[in-house]
Amino acid sequence: MKEFNMITIGVGGQGILTMMRIIAESALKQGYDVKTSELHGLAQRGGSVPCHIRFGKKIYSPLVMEGEAHLIIALEPLEALRACYFGSNQNDTTFLVNNYKIIPISVPIMKEKYPSLNKIFENLKHFSSKVIVINASEIVKKEIGSITPTNIYMLGYAISKDLIPLKREFILEGIEEIIPEKYLDVNIRVFELGESTTQTLSQDEF
Repeated sequence: MKEFNMITIGVGGQGILTMMRIIAESALKQGYDVKTSELHGLAQRGGSVPCHIRFGKKIYSPLVMEGEAHLIIALEPLEALRACYFGSNQNDTTFLVNNYKIIPISVPIMKEKYPSLNKIFENLKHFSSKVIVINASEIVKKEIGSITPTNIYMLGYAISKDLIPLKREFILEGIEEIIPEKYLDVNIRVFELGESTTQTLSQDEF
């Protein structure tokens, strides 16, 4: 593999930086050169948090260029739309989107309207025909009573569907190194739950 380009995006508090660190650590363990870039500024304020992850034989820049992402994982639908220009049908981009909405502060303050999931889906389709929407947060909350490890669930889903060219064993090693020990068991459980999930949402279910 020459290179693999990823964007992970969500809002502060959803564990986007943690997901990036796990993927980067796993890629290093698999012998790849890895570069990452993230926006820390709004991570604790509920703001948009995009992360770039690139790995391969030799990587010279941490930034994914527009239209060059192979995979975009969005933990929030509107954030998927913010990252849409990194996708491209020519590059065979896959969007993996959690359907759990977090209303940004601009909506009530500026009296804006949060777009419908159907509208978001339609717009993403302009950038890629591969848009996968799953109700990750709902499934995780039903299983453990909290949506906090939704990021790990999404990672488990992506690995099981071969959306990320990394071996499961290295991802698990990355999780063990990055996740604090007291939360490790529940995160492994959620990761395996993501692996076993086959359900996706069709457009008429939005």
